[in-house]
Amino acid sequence: MQEKYDTILVLDFGGQYCHLIGRRIREHNVYSEIVPHDISPEEVQALNEKFNIKGLILSGGPSSVYEPNAPKLHPRILEVNLPILGLCYGHQLLAQLTNGKVEPATCKEYGIAQVAIDKPVGVLEGLSEKEKVWMSHGDTVFAPPPEFEALAHTDNCPVAAFRHKQKPIYGLQWHPEVIHTENGMRMLRNFIFQVCKCQANWQMEDLIEKMVQELKTEVGEGRAIIGLSGGIDSSVATALAAKALDDKLTAVFVDHGFMREGEPEAIREAFQKFRINFIVANAQERFMDKLRGVVDPETKRKVIGEEFIRVFEEIAKKSGAQYLIQGTIYPDRIESGFRKNSDKIKTHHNVAGLPEKMEFRKILEPLRDLYKDEVRKVARMLDLPKEIVNRQPFPGPGLAVRIIGVLTDEKVRITKKADKIVRDEIEKSGLSESLWQYFAVLTDTKATGVKGDARAYGYVVAVRTMESREAMTASFAKIPYPVLETISTRITNEIPQVVRVVYDITHKPPATIEWE
Repeated sequence: MQEKYDTILVLDFGGQYCHLIGRRIREHNVYSEIVPHDISPEEVQALNEKFNIKGLILSGGPSSVYEPNAPKLHPRILEVNLPILGLCYGHQLLAQLTNGKVEPATCKEYGIAQVAIDKPVGVLEGLSEKEKVWMSHGDTVFAPPPEFEALAHTDNCPVAAFRHKQKPIYGLQWHPEVIHTENGMRMLRNFIFQVCKCQANWQMEDLIEKMVQELKTEVGEGRAIIGLSGGIDSSVATALAAKALDDKLTAVFVDHGFMREGEPEAIREAFQKFRINFIVANAQERFMDKLRGVVDPETKRKVIGEEFIRVFEEIAKKSGAQYLIQGTIYPDRIESGFRKNSDKIKTHHNVAGLPEKMEFRKILEPLRDLYKDEVRKVARMLDLPKEIVNRQPFPGPGLAVRIIGVLTDEKVRITKKADKIVRDEIEKSGLSESLWQYFAVLTDTKATGVKGDARAYGYVVAVRTMESREAMTASFAKIPYPVLETISTRITNEIPQVVRVVYDITHKPPATIEWE
């Protein structure tokens, strides 16, 4: 392994895209570390013993710089002799700390915006006069600090970018790390290589070695079980754990009854071929019993999260396991609001949905800082089967969170059929390779229809197909009408209880990919 990697530190202010900044840096083969927002100059220097720290990026965040408890920088952090780039909240915070004018925006900007590049220098070198960027802010910098100069503006944001006149300190109001900022990667590349003078001396293979070693160290001479759903995340986590622990690992597939049609059988077939202790826990009845009458989606996720743990605890007692390994990835954690300054979007069953009291010594999450496409890259490096590498994301609670409202056996059967039709037609049309996810949602709305010249009154099914790279942002897919027509016709013909099919045309944000 490389002795010391050139490294960019990302200061975490609780933003949804904080770790996305980190992985964008890694995409350039430069190492990144996520650190607390109030890291001190002494702590930066200590990290410099391990890494070659070349620059700091201040992430966005949900707070306003004027809130009493808003996260702040360490008062002496601007004294470090390192390049600094503030993004969104970080941009506003730099302006506030250096006597710029930051006030609530007269018109808040959320989503795509056109920014005028007034001075294409430094981080903005090589950009056009107009750039399409992704904004998400309620406060605005109206005047740059005395020692700074403005570099860009929008109609509603007079200082959309600035830089210090002598020091390598920059601020951008937009998010270059989000794919909707068309030249965002170029902006980050400018900062990483032109401003920070980094060398591209880090590889993903180094991260695999780090994760395997971490599992070995944590478990030691103990034993562990891993929740194996058959999805890409848990499969990669299992492969890593198998490398680290060998026969000290037991993989457990919990069939909670909310898997897609034919999936439990496929998972059994795929993983019984692996050289691991593989156990199937048939738990359909106990999960449904716990969920009957539950409507609130947060409660559903917490009930499912707790029941998963109880099943794992029972199996751990038999196998002598003290540790539980999960395939939790970064988007799961950020949406669950796991960090001090981040907002909770929704609870994930394997993060904030976990019960307070558990019989495990510790829960280990080797993939906790990775995004889905990074996990796929690791899967290919580990030579996992193609059907696992390319499997579309599926929530841990399964169809339970794709059925709005109360769960019933009938609703589960309807949703399984509708989901299979959507998958069949998308895959038959050759669109699956270009999509992130595609599925059916059984809404809690009923509507009037006509079947066989008679009035029918039945369920409304929503179809959702999404394009994305890492699930932090996503766009609805423009599926050809003939494909949608076939899906609609099949669902209403083959499922008597459904009379209407609608297509969800909402991006993320403002929506999430899943409905619940």
